[in-house]
Amino acid sequence: MNRIIVGAHYGLKDWLAQRLTAVTMALYTLLWLMIAGYHGGVDHDLWQALFANTAFRVATLLFGLALLWHAWIGMRDIWMDYIKPTALRLTLEMLTVVVLLCYAGWLIDILWGAR
Repeated sequence: MNRIIVGAHYGLKDWLAQRLTAVTMALYTLLWLMIAGYHGGVDHDLWQALFANTAFRVATLLFGLALLWHAWIGMRDIWMDYIKPTALRLTLEMLTVVVLLCYAGWLIDILWGAR
């Protein structure tokens, strides 16, 4: 039996990245649930107070970047598994990267842009 090696070697590294990003997103979600539970919900004043705090904006940025990295790994795997023509697959992967980078820029603008 011949094993075809394609040179990607993602395997364990991406499996671990998926788990770490999922844990990051879960911890951020738990933080939100604890805040909402402690305050009996989230109103506009609490929302403004939370996002006025730089540490909370950094935590939100980390959540967003973890989400985008998680999405990249998942989408790349879908493109690699189901799109066989190389040119089409690479085009879809590049479009995915462009969209995810635009989302990252948008997130940064939302968190630190002019208000």
